[in-house]
Amino acid sequence: MTMDTDVIDPGLRRIIDDNAPVDRIPAGTEFGEGPVWFAEHGYLLWTDIIGDKIMKFQPGAGVSVFLQPATHPNGMTRDRQGRLIVCSYGDRIVWRLEPDGAMTTLASHYEGKKINTPNDVVVKSDGAVYWTDATGGLTNPGMGGADLQQYLDYKAVFRLSPDGKTITPLFTDNQGPNGIAFSPDESVLYVNDTRARYIRAFDVRPDGTVANGRLFYQQTGLEPGIPDGMKCDVEGNVYCTGPGGVHVLTPNGKLVGVLRPPDHVSNFAWGGDDWRTLYMTGRHSLYRVRLNIPGVPVYG
Repeated sequence: MTMDTDVIDPGLRRIIDDNAPVDRIPAGTEFGEGPVWFAEHGYLLWTDIIGDKIMKFQPGAGVSVFLQPATHPNGMTRDRQGRLIVCSYGDRIVWRLEPDGAMTTLASHYEGKKINTPNDVVVKSDGAVYWTDATGGLTNPGMGGADLQQYLDYKAVFRLSPDGKTITPLFTDNQGPNGIAFSPDESVLYVNDTRARYIRAFDVRPDGTVANGRLFYQQTGLEPGIPDGMKCDVEGNVYCTGPGGVHVLTPNGKLVGVLRPPDHVSNFAWGGDDWRTLYMTGRHSLYRVRLNIPGVPVYG
């Protein structure tokens, strides 16, 4: 099959060719999310939130279960040492997978109160961890754990300092914070909001906090799809799930087109030897398509 696209601006053809082939990789997941590529090993990991596992796909070897149980994991990334960082919907923590298989909790409480349900996560080049702390795991059946009480009266975007000692809420005026991504030079932090259906951009200060929050893109449309997974390519273009598929935006917030995978997708990540293969997580399957511009490589 081929990838359908809505070409709103000719610039989309710099990113994806006409009739680019898209592969469907059956995975048997219940709710796929959180993909991240391990370049040194040549495989992709992603999560199955409801199925409570982390999945693995290696070209030539196929799909397997990497870890189960896995705290009903959602978004994932890697840190500067290449370790896996996971947002837990079930245990309501951000945790790290150590090389020996041990799980280290990075964040669980703020000012003595249990955080909500961490959704998605990025790691800055200085080692600081940023995540969106929404409440989806408290309200969506099958995603959360035993404790479904909300203790914080806000939904923050948090930062954990590089030394792992200080948690700071960067801003709390969110309805449903979800996808999070840095621009390639890390001067801008993008955060989308599922309920408000927009992406905001923030300038990143030298101390890692943010300022000058502004509307970057407002999603519209009645087709299925919401702001969820979001990432940037090396030219600074912003990709975000939304109505109809994956919306592709210039660094100035101009919509150039929509990638329309065969099914609804929740998130995506670049991989392959040249970081030009876009892997997209559907509920039950994984999809991949080749693009012309690489994604921002993940550490490791």
